[in-house]
Amino acid sequence: MFEDIANLALDYAQKKSGVTYAEVKVEKDVGNAVVIKNAMIDALIYTEDEGLCIKVLTNEGIGFASTNTLENKDVRNIVDKVYKMARSSRRKTPITFVEEKSAEDKWEVEQKRKLTDLSIEQRVNDIVEIDNYLNTLDLKMSGRILQVSDGVSEKYFCNSEGSRISSVQPRIFATVYITVSADGQSEMAYRDYGYTGGWEGLERLAIGETMAHDAQVLDSMMKEGKKLPEGKMDLICGPQVTGIASHESCGHPMEADRINGREMSQAGKSFVTKDLLGQRIGSDAVTIVDDPTIPNSSGFYLYDEEGVKARPRYLYKNGIINEFLHNRESAAIMGHRSNAASRSVSYNREPIVRMANTYLAPGDHTDDELLEGVKKGVWMESFNEWNIDDTRFNQKYVGREAYLIENGERKYPVKGCVIETTTRKFWSAVDAVSKRLEFASATCGKGDPEQGIPVFTGGASARLREVYLK
Repeated sequence: MFEDIANLALDYAQKKSGVTYAEVKVEKDVGNAVVIKNAMIDALIYTEDEGLCIKVLTNEGIGFASTNTLENKDVRNIVDKVYKMARSSRRKTPITFVEEKSAEDKWEVEQKRKLTDLSIEQRVNDIVEIDNYLNTLDLKMSGRILQVSDGVSEKYFCNSEGSRISSVQPRIFATVYITVSADGQSEMAYRDYGYTGGWEGLERLAIGETMAHDAQVLDSMMKEGKKLPEGKMDLICGPQVTGIASHESCGHPMEADRINGREMSQAGKSFVTKDLLGQRIGSDAVTIVDDPTIPNSSGFYLYDEEGVKARPRYLYKNGIINEFLHNRESAAIMGHRSNAASRSVSYNREPIVRMANTYLAPGDHTDDELLEGVKKGVWMESFNEWNIDDTRFNQKYVGREAYLIENGERKYPVKGCVIETTTRKFWSAVDAVSKRLEFASATCGKGDPEQGIPVFTGGASARLREVYLK
């Protein structure tokens, strides 16, 4: 049925006078969610949605629209709407898409335990078991929220250049919030988890174990943490910290739609300009990759929403600005090729330039070697807070789990360690990167209306020399 409806819309659009390009996607999403608050089941949620979107280019402009009614007459009506939208744009210069190879493919993510085979009782029992584990910790938890959702997205994409791509993508996503109290204080931690695949991913995510660790860290920081004497010193950032820095100060500013100015009134601008390509932004130790093809990752896909085959994108390479994130429109503007960065959260949202899995590539040091090289500094393993300006240049990170380092040894925990810096200063200060590679899941927000899309952050630990901490 998907193929018939999509081909009907595409054929009808191609018959319109002046259409230079058309693409259609039909999508069906089925999902479940369980929410547990303070050891009580708070909500059981089931969702089902399906619909079609179409994009049309003419010499006058571009049109995009969607519908959740898939009767033939409704599909023709939405094509008429998009066509009228494109012809009435009256742009001075036509929008063009860079030429890309057409693709015909079918792909499906393997599931060892199919999400569609699970009963709601199985889901609830497995999730309650995680929550019960957290309840056994010998800590004072004044609040706890666990939400686990799963879903299967089926898509069929076709365009006027001959691409025909079918996909089935199952995903699990979880968010946990915990509040721990000790010595008259309270601190909160949260963590996102994501997995592309079947229900077997719930165990691989190790939600109970990692949240237990976070709870114990909060307890330790409140009981033993000391204020850091501010000043210039070395800083070792763990994968969670290098991950958020990679995402915010590399991934976002390298989105070509930001660079071209489209996102100014929505998600912000970029300090990067077209002529910075090939210029230095960090030390030789810094390579930041955005790779949609990491198996089972939150941001996994094999083709983007324009039918372009996915590949790793090397954004910063040995400290050099190496390539931007492109869809076919932004690539045409800059004279580049698309690198399959077009994503949308649903059929009823326009695909825009997005990250997938953005991380600091590993180096050749062990974590111990990073530590041994520090006379005085801080190890910041995770963060409680981050801030960055609209151009993705000035930024601030506040540590959650952090320790003072003296003469190559971790000493006591430090509370609320803060680094305020710029993108260029942060990445230029890196002199060594570890072999340890870890990922964290996140939801990346962008667009108007906003689209929260699943991604990985993370990467390797990094040592920064002589940065100002307080």
